Formats: sequence, C-alpha cells, structure tokens
Amino acid sequence: MKVQNITSNNGNKIANQFIIYDSDGSKYFQSYNSVIAKIDPANNITLDQKYWNYSNTTGKYRNIFLEETIKDTKAKIKSGEYILTDLNK
Repeated sequence: MKVQNITSNNGNKIANQFIIYDSDGSKYFQSYNSVIAKIDPANNITLDQKYWNYSNTTGKYRNIFLEETIKDTKAKIKSGEYILTDLNK
C-alpha cells in the first residue's frame, strides 16, 4: 500500500487529502479520516454514500481525483455508473 498527498497546481502537497494505492491495483481518495472514492483495477468507481459530497473542500479534491465536475459525478450516480456504498466500514 502506498499513500501520497494530493498536490496543488503549484506542486504543493495538500494537507489531509490523500491518494492511496492498494496492492490489488485499486486507488482511493481519502479526505481527513474518511475514504471518499475508490477506483478499482477495472476502472469501476464507488463513492462513499455518506461522505462523497461532505464539504466544499472534499468536493474540490474529489473532482480532481475523478477528473470531472460535481455535475458529471451526480449524473453518473443517477445513471448507476457510480455506486454509492459504505467505504468506511
């Protein structure tokens, strides 16, 4: 498992915003102590049902992690492309 801070456009590490790489090839976005999103090796995306849109800060870095806007994310949730589940068991 490897953990790194998300970096700003200026190349600075952002405190409390992490990308985690798991040994199975999955990639996670964690904001503070909560896992927000998971991308599995097949590029399936799962979002935490409680925290995926917790705050403006979480949203800003989630958008960077997913490389899309909140509008895109909401549409993909509605269509069933993204699954909401408890990623913080």
